[in-house]
Amino acid sequence: MSDNPVQLYHHGRFKVAGGVLPDAVTAYQTYGDSSNPCIVFPTCYGAKLHLGSQLYLVGEGKAFDIKKYFIVTFALFCNGEPPPYNGPYFPAISYEDNILAQYAVLTQHLGVTKVHCVAGFSMGGQQAYHWATMYPDFVERFVAICSSARTSPHNKCFLEGPKAALTAGRDFDGGHYTTTPEIAIRAFARAYFAWAYGQTWFREHLYTMDGQYPTLDAFIREAWEGRYIDHWDANDMLALLDTWQRGDVSSVRDGGNFVSCLRAIKAKALLLPCKTDLYFCPEDSANEVTLLQNAELAIIDSVWGHAAGGGANPADVTFITGKIQAFLA
Repeated sequence: MSDNPVQLYHHGRFKVAGGVLPDAVTAYQTYGDSSNPCIVFPTCYGAKLHLGSQLYLVGEGKAFDIKKYFIVTFALFCNGEPPPYNGPYFPAISYEDNILAQYAVLTQHLGVTKVHCVAGFSMGGQQAYHWATMYPDFVERFVAICSSARTSPHNKCFLEGPKAALTAGRDFDGGHYTTTPEIAIRAFARAYFAWAYGQTWFREHLYTMDGQYPTLDAFIREAWEGRYIDHWDANDMLALLDTWQRGDVSSVRDGGNFVSCLRAIKAKALLLPCKTDLYFCPEDSANEVTLLQNAELAIIDSVWGHAAGGGANPADVTFITGKIQAFLA
């Protein structure tokens, strides 16, 4: 990590969906030689660059080999890199805002003139779709892992549960808390957690992680509640949920005509949904692949649900890696 520090790019005043940021900041890391083909790999919900969230696919011999590619990982606005500010008054942020900012870092700061591939998991995959939509002559390929081009009505509805749990917490105080609102964040994590894995994962008691956690409650408290309390700001969590719920590539082109928007995407695509994903169901990817000009669909056959795409299970990482390496060959 010391060789690839998280860097901050200051955009100055930056217009976003909900207003203007007085000094927008994009966090990023780079890996490999800048003369190699560029891979862009943005973060998902709950991911932070300084915690190594992208490393399950970045490194020698991995899907994005640092000996073959110049990899740029980007943090979403509101992921806490840099630390949050303006509390509940932070303006709404869209995927389009994030991609405009990332494009500026690549072209104005890093000197990138062409992106070989944009790849992402979950919200990262939605960013990949937006990249291919917004910059059709700049992006050659994209990979969407456990993701979709548009956040489905069911996906939006599921997110209302953890959102309501967070905002109803007695220590959330309408977003004006002065200390970490642990009660609110723990409620959020419990409401969110049950959707992250397939039902079979629970039935087979895989939450024990080979004996690391004695009970399901222990796993929830330590691996989920603890992670969000230790590393996340509650207002940031809400702001990112809003970005997620806004996701729709046709909102930035084709006036909301989803079919026309996908048919116009020129970049070659690889869609990698998981069979048991309860967030981004594989049926959405199966529909999208029929609309894209040049796309491949490969379903991750796993009980790990949405988490299968984010590095939680080594066997799924191996499958994803093989598919991406073949796609990039």
